[in-house]
Amino acid sequence: MTITPVTTTDVTRRRLLAAALMTGLGAAVPISAARQAWAAPTAPGALRLTLPAPTGPHPVGTVPLHLVDTSRPDPVAGPGHHRELMAGVWYPARKTDGLPRAPWMTQGALQAFLADVGFPLDPALGPLTAAHTGAPVHRTGRRLPVLVYSHGAGSHRGDHTIMVQELASHGYAVVTLDHTYDAFSEFPDGRLTVPAEVPPFPGPRDFATDIRFVLDAVEAMAAGHNPDADGRPLPQGLLGALDPRCIGAFGWSKGGTATALTMLADQRIGAGLSIDGPMQPTITTDLDRPFMMMTADFTRAAMPDVAEFWTHLRGWRLNIQADGAIHKTYGDYAALVPQAGTILGMTDQQIQDMIGTLDPTRAVRIQQAYPLAFFDQHLRHRHGHLLDGPSTAFPEVRFIA
Repeated sequence: MTITPVTTTDVTRRRLLAAALMTGLGAAVPISAARQAWAAPTAPGALRLTLPAPTGPHPVGTVPLHLVDTSRPDPVAGPGHHRELMAGVWYPARKTDGLPRAPWMTQGALQAFLADVGFPLDPALGPLTAAHTGAPVHRTGRRLPVLVYSHGAGSHRGDHTIMVQELASHGYAVVTLDHTYDAFSEFPDGRLTVPAEVPPFPGPRDFATDIRFVLDAVEAMAAGHNPDADGRPLPQGLLGALDPRCIGAFGWSKGGTATALTMLADQRIGAGLSIDGPMQPTITTDLDRPFMMMTADFTRAAMPDVAEFWTHLRGWRLNIQADGAIHKTYGDYAALVPQAGTILGMTDQQIQDMIGTLDPTRAVRIQQAYPLAFFDQHLRHRHGHLLDGPSTAFPEVRFIA
């Protein structure tokens, strides 16, 4: 087992999580103790963290994919090696009886993540998702619309599982991917990679190239071919179930920028959603397909690059913002940090410093409702009213003209 080394010379966005935690806990948990606490046995009575259940009519299945892009050499891995990615496919399942629920992260990746950020939580408390590994696909005679998810800097493909399993429960196939060397990722042979802080590390354009390669894998599965590099069998009904003519994409932070860049380079994506993406490097090319932005920290008022990108959206466009939301509000942290805070004895203020002042339950409902409404409208042509303007059901959500 190998772990890509991480230098300590630069501070990346994921370090802010540890900094906020250590500042919040103060003398109650010394930093030296916090760095070791995650490896200690689970505290008596501590409960596993949980994610909110999806609201759709279908149970959810998932399967991991090990993908190798033989067109791209990997300079980090060395001569003869090519770009490797871990991905996951989430989909509506036909039956899930007796099948295990998939973890939020694999054990090795979660352990590396907690150790790196210094979050003093036992990895045994890591949440399970609503998805059942290897469940057969629910087939209706129509192919499944496909969404591709791209995570933020220094994160992992499970970071927005609340959104992913919500969309899958409503009939979408969602492909999530780890951007190797900017993700906590574990390969089938036990190799681990963690985010690097020195070149060559993947930028937004590299993320976009990863996404386009995943689109190729989607087309392969749609044509009945298994793209898994190890030839592991796929769940019953998955091959031939995906619709390569009905694809959307979404991403958080750096992944939101990558979503926009991918759409500019690849016509296969029909609609895109950026979850607080900074839109750097500056995008100056027009985009004529539907695009929605859920902003928090990276607003048009605060970020010239986001404002510039907005002017180049020539098709249907929408910018919404939830009052009290910060960068980490739109994601699984909204549900997980309050639970972890209870275990660690954090105050309400310390938790708000990490996930904002928006009520966590409301944050979850917003991230379940708005992405679904967007993709339903633009991929399935199911026009509801949620995106027409401010809603009494979501008074926190503002429409930014």
